[in-house]
Amino acid sequence: MKNISMCNKHFSFLNLAGLVVLLAATASLAAPAVDWDSVPAILARIKAPEFPARDFNITTYGAKSDGKTDCTEAIRHAIKACHEAGGGRVVVPDGTFLTAAIHLQSGVNLHLADTATLKFIPEPKRYLPLVRTRFEGVECMNYSPLIYAYEQKNIAVTGKGMLDGSATWENWWHKVVQGKDTNSPRSGQLLMSYGERGTPVAERIFGEGHLLRPNFIQPFRCQNILIEGVTITNSPMWVINPVLSTNITVRGVKVTSHGPNNDGCNPDSSRDVLIEDCLFDTGDDCIAIKSGKNADGRRINVPSENIIIRNCTMRDGHGGVVLGSETSGGVRNVFAEDCVMDSPNLDRALRLKTNAERGGPIENIFFRNVKVGRVAHSVLTIDLVYWRVVSGPFPPTVRNIEMRNVTAASSPRALWVVGTTNSIIENVRVIDSVFKGVEGPDVLTHSGSIRFENVTVEPVKPR
Repeated sequence: MKNISMCNKHFSFLNLAGLVVLLAATASLAAPAVDWDSVPAILARIKAPEFPARDFNITTYGAKSDGKTDCTEAIRHAIKACHEAGGGRVVVPDGTFLTAAIHLQSGVNLHLADTATLKFIPEPKRYLPLVRTRFEGVECMNYSPLIYAYEQKNIAVTGKGMLDGSATWENWWHKVVQGKDTNSPRSGQLLMSYGERGTPVAERIFGEGHLLRPNFIQPFRCQNILIEGVTITNSPMWVINPVLSTNITVRGVKVTSHGPNNDGCNPDSSRDVLIEDCLFDTGDDCIAIKSGKNADGRRINVPSENIIIRNCTMRDGHGGVVLGSETSGGVRNVFAEDCVMDSPNLDRALRLKTNAERGGPIENIFFRNVKVGRVAHSVLTIDLVYWRVVSGPFPPTVRNIEMRNVTAASSPRALWVVGTTNSIIENVRVIDSVFKGVEGPDVLTHSGSIRFENVTVEPVKPR
């Protein structure tokens, strides 16, 4: 083991008794079966779909770029024609086009010109009829996501244009699940009760009269997905949310969306995912990897796995790279590298969050070569009592977590690790890292086995 590089004055910032126990506990840990050498095989499976050289301009089907004409039907007809011809690009040319829900079909690349804007109509009734979707980890029948695909192959959203969800507090954002509506119980509680009872998904009817907002882009049970180049703003809910899907590339996307629950990219029970060269400036987590919530997540029982995140920039958000909180199907084999995270409104760099009602193993998480500026809470957070749930029948397991070559300029603490007496946290390693401007002690409660190798912690300098 390498020396832990800390000056004497730093020791007041550590839980020394816990540190000794944690260091001793690492002696018997086995070498991980999954590591960075696993990445090339994952990348070899992730291949962006290709499309025939055929264009279907939406203006040919009646769309007008005045920002006032409803182009929903014109876009639908263009997508249908493209799909029936065997695939190609549905082109949104320069200008502003007003639309409601867009449903992609196999073989269709929805392509936005450089100065094109798709502006979505902020009227909930325009996202009917209801579709099968997943809301915060529980399946239901709800408003259509703004861009949706169900059981399709080879689909894409590309180009340098803008996707504007038009969400504001006056239309979508006030519909938060914690708020009151005309139903009893509240929408979120009702959905959870359906999940816990195993109510058939077809009978979990939401939409009008309820408060479950749609996500922006949701491929559901799809294969071979590309989202590239576009700028996305003003989302009602989560922004990019592939569910139960495989072979996904998210590249060069800019997400600047600050509404409630405006997570940037949420792979959800999805496999073989590449997220690279993206910017996330969000009202919630920048990237949050999920796999279903509580009983409904265990019913489906599909993990999110084999996810590579690289060369991304994270600004505002609750966390840069986040696992959870919906983890009932498990999360494994996540690799994040060469990212920059810096904002006084970014709370954490790497965050794991779950609890004993959700369960699900979180394992093989690797985080390296990340430059962190200011974070408002901690650099690494492992929170197994999320939403203050300290007990339950499904205690979570966290194992084989590595943070290597991470630098941070300023934070209240380096680590915040809170487990429970029956949860498992094992083989967490912080290696070759420097945490400067640390304002106070780490929080380590039921924190399992954590190893530090060549870690420097520098307290904030007194003024």
